[in-house]
Amino acid sequence: MLGVTGSIAAYKTAYLIRLLKKERADVKVIMTPAAKDFITPLTLSVFSQSRIYSEPFNPVTGKWYSHIDLGMWADLFLIVPATAATIGKMVHGISDNLLLTTYLSARCPVMVAPAMDADMYEHQAMQENLEKLQERNVQVLQSPEGELASGLSGPGRMMEPEEIVLELKSFFALHPAKKTKIAGKKILITAGPTYEPIDPVRYIGNHSSGKMGIALAEKAVQMGAEPVLILGPVDNVILSRRIRVIRVNTADEMYEAAQKEFPESDVAILAAAVSDFKPANAYGSKVKREDKELVIRLVPTRDIAAALGREKTNKQILVGFALETENELENAMEKIRKKNLDYIVLNSLRDEGAGFGYDTNKITIIDKSGNRKEYPLKSKAEVAEDILKYLQQQYL
Repeated sequence: MLGVTGSIAAYKTAYLIRLLKKERADVKVIMTPAAKDFITPLTLSVFSQSRIYSEPFNPVTGKWYSHIDLGMWADLFLIVPATAATIGKMVHGISDNLLLTTYLSARCPVMVAPAMDADMYEHQAMQENLEKLQERNVQVLQSPEGELASGLSGPGRMMEPEEIVLELKSFFALHPAKKTKIAGKKILITAGPTYEPIDPVRYIGNHSSGKMGIALAEKAVQMGAEPVLILGPVDNVILSRRIRVIRVNTADEMYEAAQKEFPESDVAILAAAVSDFKPANAYGSKVKREDKELVIRLVPTRDIAAALGREKTNKQILVGFALETENELENAMEKIRKKNLDYIVLNSLRDEGAGFGYDTNKITIIDKSGNRKEYPLKSKAEVAEDILKYLQQQYL
């Protein structure tokens, strides 16, 4: 249940609803009368694919919209943006609109994202109101600093929609509707490329975006697991705060991080595209262009999967990834055998929409016995769910 109040930040709720629908959430919207001055009910109805609630009854038909039923329907009541006026009324039990009567009768958890000018946000009365809400188990989302509608800069901005979605994922990971076998498991995930320096400004790398590994970490959080993400050089990523992230650049750094974290892990999923080779000797200063060839001798990097496979106990699960261009099945089975993997996730660059850079992937899961399970082309978030569900069903 999304409650929208009268703030200029209300325009962001259209994008927030769109993100929630992409996560396959069912969204109903309650608007205060003042909210309709900033964004139209029609806009939010289109995005939520549901009617908008604002008045307690239909003035034409007399039909009553039960605030009790609305509160009972929701798994979470999210009030975004939450103005100073609405927060004050929540604290003092004032119910002068449908949103507030629904809040006062809601049996589900409540979360608010404040949005107001900096002076209002920092006022003693507002800070006391926020503290009182938290004492009543209302979760108050952080209000980041930044440029405000008044032209001032400071705290009071509404948390961005992408970050709110991550907060919701974390919330439902801690309060799952259904207990999963993966809940509480410590899962080590590697993601992204590695960059092997040639000199201080050049490197050997690949086109990996890290999206598959990041999707696995996010889905693991949603299923109640405790993921540790060893992430290569990937920029502009917003991650759930329940994911412990270890940033690395080179294959050696990823190897050392994996070695350190693996003994405490129940599962390791090696989705990173680690460089197989690195320059034998990196130059200490930028190599100048000259009218002659530059020859760089490459040496193998340390094999993370093979090292973890040697150390793996009977209680640990090790999952590998294989991105192949030919002889896919044969190469995948050889990798399982040589690196002591429990199963491998195979994708081929020959499949359209799969591989580096895409938001989609097409995989085949292969176990030690050669049993295969093929999946159609899906979003990487859906692929991550398939991989973790397979883990639950077959190994946990």
